[in-house]
Amino acid sequence: MNTDPVVTHPDLQLIALDVNGEQHEVMTEPRRTLVDVLRHELRLTGTHVGCEHGICGACTVLVDDRPVRACLMFAAQAEGMRIRTVESLAYGGHGGGGHGGELNDLQRAFTEHHALQCGFCTPGFLMLAEGFLAEQPEATKEEIREVVASNLCRCTGYQTIVEAIDACATARRGACANPCNSPAGKEH
Repeated sequence: MNTDPVVTHPDLQLIALDVNGEQHEVMTEPRRTLVDVLRHELRLTGTHVGCEHGICGACTVLVDDRPVRACLMFAAQAEGMRIRTVESLAYGGHGGGGHGGELNDLQRAFTEHHALQCGFCTPGFLMLAEGFLAEQPEATKEEIREVVASNLCRCTGYQTIVEAIDACATARRGACANPCNSPAGKEH
């Protein structure tokens, strides 16, 4: 008698996912969304399920360093791609953090600027901002405001979110400029 789940349950498929730098093999139905697999199979519950229609942005993750609505992507579509969830920020994402679950610079900026209240939308905003700042490190407040308008928040009014992302971007630019421009950082 064959006990292989793929044979005994032909509606399942084995997929390999690279999530937060770790390889995972998951047996799942082809129709399962990435957000469902992240939350229920891999137990990465920081990615939230909001509207399930791609409107709210609570499920935003990075796929190959670009923000993606995980409720609109099948998990099988993510095979062979690098997926980062909000948990990756505390694993040593950009700007420090990751040592014993410390917050990274973006998470600290959100805290310092009171850019969260209930916290439900915060993981989506963090991942949206992380992807955006990697692509646009010189972003202006107006550009940040335009990007964050793609996610929904019913508590903060967005201004504190914009201020937090801008503060983080400014600090990252400063951190890069100092070592890069110091005499020790120049080649002789």
